[in-house]
Amino acid sequence: MIGLVVVSHSRKLAEGVAELAGQMAPSVRIVPSGGDGTGGLGTDYVAVGEAIARADSGSGVVVLFDLGSAKMVADMAAEEAEGSVVVVDAPLVEGAVAAAVRAQGGAGLAEVAAAASGVAPTSVVDGDVVRAEVELTNSVGLHARPAALVARALDRLDASVHVRFGDESADAKSVLALMGLGAPGGARVEVVASGADAAEAVRRVEELAARRFDE
Repeated sequence: MIGLVVVSHSRKLAEGVAELAGQMAPSVRIVPSGGDGTGGLGTDYVAVGEAIARADSGSGVVVLFDLGSAKMVADMAAEEAEGSVVVVDAPLVEGAVAAAVRAQGGAGLAEVAAAASGVAPTSVVDGDVVRAEVELTNSVGLHARPAALVARALDRLDASVHVRFGDESADAKSVLALMGLGAPGGARVEVVASGADAAEAVRRVEELAARRFDE
């Protein structure tokens, strides 16, 4: 399984982002690396390298960072790492959550990196279209945790799934895209799926809504 490293100038920020992403993907190794190593703000090249080593289970590691100099340190540590490491320029919190959810689903290194940066998949699954109108029965709507639950539920299905709210449409396997819809609690969205597992995909979204997205 792909591991993640969160690099920040602040130790508390790195730990907080790792904790949040870990709630969405409990099986993924998410290692924070924050601060300058002496308790101050900054980044520590050695610490980042050690974090990459701890996060790598043999499948590869995606590294996210907060500010410019953190990227330089992350790039240097990635170059020296023994395994496959990709440093992704993405929103730290949203990117970490999206990447963690994708990794939890068993995606490969390129897919996890793409999820972090919000890149939509290019493949399209053909087949009959299944549609359903679903009420967001929870209080927060498609916020981080509900969006992550939907993406995880659909990740391995052979289906292309989109959620529509108003004039907007989002890839239902992308946490960032779902959150970008801004669909609040109580809203009604349309779930549109195609492919061999289209009916199962719609059923899973309906089931999550029925149990209030485990809120």
